[in-house]
Amino acid sequence: MMQITVEVSEELGQQLQPFQDRLQEIVERGLQELLSEQSGNFLDEKEIIGLLASQPTSEQILAIRPSPEFQSRVSDLLAQSKAGTLSGKGEAELERYLTIEHLVRMAKAHVFEQLRQNP
Repeated sequence: MMQITVEVSEELGQQLQPFQDRLQEIVERGLQELLSEQSGNFLDEKEIIGLLASQPTSEQILAIRPSPEFQSRVSDLLAQSKAGTLSGKGEAELERYLTIEHLVRMAKAHVFEQLRQNP
């Protein structure tokens, strides 16, 4: 095991205080997030579903990132929903996208739990 000392702002230190026993997990999650951002592994709806159905590795799950186009479409649909101008077809599309997002979050949470239990 390696020990690393990190200086953080007072504000961040206060936010981390309740999670002292989980600092390694916090660093691991943040690192995975940064690594996946650097990899540029952006996926569209069909690619995300295909990956989730393919029995992906933990690394593949943690690297899932929606494409900018996918994110933009979801943002547009959410704005239409908030404005009350979303069509029935748009509502179904938004529901599908939100379900995919939920599944990805659940898969990532499962991986993080596995990593926490078996570092």
